[in-house]
Amino acid sequence: MLSPALLSPALLALGGLTSSPLGTLLLALVAIAVVVLVGRVLLSIAWKLVVVATMLVGAAWVVTTLVG
Repeated sequence: MLSPALLSPALLALGGLTSSPLGTLLLALVAIAVVVLVGRVLLSIAWKLVVVATMLVGAAWVVTTLVG
């Protein structure tokens, strides 16, 4: 866990970064990059779940068609 003594200089440095338009733009681009990277990971997991669910529903449909 970060102590407040270490966190305070980091926040002050971040405040200096956002005092200029280019610093604000840089911070926004970094935030967007983080969102995109996290989104890619989540979408890759979601895609695998959709494929597995499609296979399971297809198998259930085949079984019910042959049995019933």
